[in-house]
Amino acid sequence: MVLQYSLYGIRMRRAPFPKRIGRALQRRRKALGLSQEEFAPQVKMHRVQYGKVERGQTRVRVDTLERLCTALGARPWEVLQEADV
Repeated sequence: MVLQYSLYGIRMRRAPFPKRIGRALQRRRKALGLSQEEFAPQVKMHRVQYGKVERGQTRVRVDTLERLCTALGARPWEVLQEADV
């Protein structure tokens, strides 16, 4: 969550959706005990590009999300549901 200050007090704003997806992917990758350097080649991505996905700096195509989820042992809808929380 991001805090915004206004004349009426503090208001919470949700992070952008790509960032929330990235966080969900990061939590799952870390739960498997993998670093970005170890995981990225498994999904045929460069470490830098995968890092951008986790930081929400790039949007993930559906086929890429499916590839990432398969490597993490998750279904895409589970990651999307986790990101929407």
